[in-house]
Amino acid sequence: MKIALIASATLLAAAFATPALASQELAQKKNCMACHAVDKKLVGPAYKDVAAKYAGDKDAVKKLSEKVIKGGSGVWGPVPMPANPQVTPAEAETLVKWILTTK
Repeated sequence: MKIALIASATLLAAAFATPALASQELAQKKNCMACHAVDKKLVGPAYKDVAAKYAGDKDAVKKLSEKVIKGGSGVWGPVPMPANPQVTPAEAETLVKWILTTK
């Protein structure tokens, strides 16, 4: 009984940890981390700053997912974000949802 409880707790913890880890791995795979970091500005803004800016914006996932794919400029300064056609809409949504949870 005790072993089953420990095993269940371990599986539950892994299930909750996997999306964040998987999303960061996806960001690395899609080269997002070449210009962005979670906690500091590189070429583009820190993900925690993006999360703070869009906190409470009900349309943030849609707007930012489109921006990930199509690129954009002017929101964070003069350096434009290039388009990322290698990112699918589903991947963009996964990435944005993860970014919006960063602190």
